[in-house]
Amino acid sequence: MNLKKLTILPAGTEVLLPAGSPLTEVEYEVPQLRPIPFGCRSGSCGACVIEVLEGLGSLGEPDPDELDFLEDLGRTGGTHRLACQCRLRGDATVRVADDI
Repeated sequence: MNLKKLTILPAGTEVLLPAGSPLTEVEYEVPQLRPIPFGCRSGSCGACVIEVLEGLGSLGEPDPDELDFLEDLGRTGGTHRLACQCRLRGDATVRVADDI
């Protein structure tokens, strides 16, 4: 199995997931920690906004709806994503946005 590493800051949690896994799988790997606060899981609540520090291309391309919603949240510049809309294709380091 081809595992990829997701590092989640500020907690410093490291999770290994099979390549192509949705980031929502983090909840099942470390349920006691909840390092990413998932809400609706459909990209419409903004609870799971993350800033991608390394490996932006490892999370897949955002679709136009996700980009529009991030813009509505004031998250422009291309380094923010909705974790519920990402799939881990390579190693990545993200920081949970704590100022929403």
